[in-house]
Amino acid sequence: MNEDELSQHLNLEVETMSVNKLTETGNLAVSMGLIAGHGFHGGKYEILRNGEAILLPINEAEIYLEQLIKTATEEA
Repeated sequence: MNEDELSQHLNLEVETMSVNKLTETGNLAVSMGLIAGHGFHGGKYEILRNGEAILLPINEAEIYLEQLIKTATEEA
């Protein structure tokens, strides 16, 4: 495997790990009743909350979900 192939492979693994973490965070938010659903839509990440669809870049979606969960757990 040459350097370019290795770099592409590593980038794909990092991206996959990020998507997995985002999916797990979204699933936790659903199980806590904070959002109705989540998933990829049109190159962005869609979060269904309070009857609205919120479209965010992946990194912002992860931060948004983490803050929702943190706020909910602090209030409990």
